Amino acid sequence: MPRSPRKTPVKSPAEPHKEADVPRWSRRKAARPQELVAAALDLFVERGYAATRLEDVAAAAGVSKGTVYLYFANKEELFKSVVRANLVPALSRGTELVDRYEGSTPELLRELLRGWWGLIGATPVAGLTKLIMAESANFPDIARFYNQEVMVPGDELFARVLARGVARGEFRPMPANPTTTLICAPLVFLMLWQRALRATSEKDLDPEVFLDQLLDTLLFGLTTGEARERPLPPQQGPYVWERIRDEMLAQGAGGEASEE
Repeated sequence: MPRSPRKTPVKSPAEPHKEADVPRWSRRKAARPQELVAAALDLFVERGYAATRLEDVAAAAGVSKGTVYLYFANKEELFKSVVRANLVPALSRGTELVDRYEGSTPELLRELLRGWWGLIGATPVAGLTKLIMAESANFPDIARFYNQEVMVPGDELFARVLARGVARGEFRPMPANPTTTLICAPLVFLMLWQRALRATSEKDLDPEVFLDQLLDTLLFGLTTGEARERPLPPQQGPYVWERIRDEMLAQGAGGEASEE
């Protein structure tokens, strides 16, 4: 008796694919740029720009060097992606905060100083600024990029805070240039102190005390009218920047989960 032809099983379109049916490289493909950026951040901060090689980034991310070139044309483009992924979002959230903040301008300035430290200064991301200051002379293109993407928006952010304070009668009129630099320069120093100078210094700087004293000094020079006479109220509950941090972390975790 002749055998019946073997039927090829047909999978129903409605039947969900099992995880084993999809190669792991396919599931992780969408997450690879983020993995490469994360690995590059660690290496740029640890070794600097000149000493970081794309093959080392690839090894740290667990891929081949050729895979890096699928997403980034060269090391400069990878560095730009690191900056855009780690610094630009924090600046954007700061701008949003200025737009919708309902409290006084002195309180807003406190939020921004604390937020800068919590989101950037106290994290490995702070090493990018140290890198730029150390290597900008040898790599002017990345220095110009950093200036355009980070420094200029940062200056504009604090210029808007100054204008807000003047419009509300809380700050006396002062030129944005160099006032915004006078606000930002101590923050940069604190960051460099923590990452470079602290290890060889005989004294130490407590970031919390430093930020409080910086705010007092700035407000003494900026405030006018009732804002000058009225003490800054103590912070009640979490800072806005802490909620922003939690939102950014949740978004990142959700994005990673969705790729698997």
